[in-house]
Amino acid sequence: MTIKVCVGSSCHLKGSYEVIEAFKEVLKKYDVEDVIELQASFCLGHCATGVTVIYEGTEPAARGPQVEETPEGFFIHGVNAGNVEELFATEIYPKLGVA
Repeated sequence: MTIKVCVGSSCHLKGSYEVIEAFKEVLKKYDVEDVIELQASFCLGHCATGVTVIYEGTEPAARGPQVEETPEGFFIHGVNAGNVEELFATEIYPKLGVA
């Protein structure tokens, strides 16, 4: 699975690099560094609702209010360093099928 964090100018100003660092810590904590590829991405087109993250999937896990389904995957909007672990645990980790 790939997780892409927007690092476009708007998301950059909203803390995208802190989000990437928080994801690195969470992936290590959940021991899924070898299962998930974390990438920075140029603008994902959701500047007003950033920091935006997109991940692959066919169906949502919890489908929180910040999650938007698209043909490319699932966008999570309003991500910040403080909510990365919660969003990962509810939206992404269940899709991995690891226990």
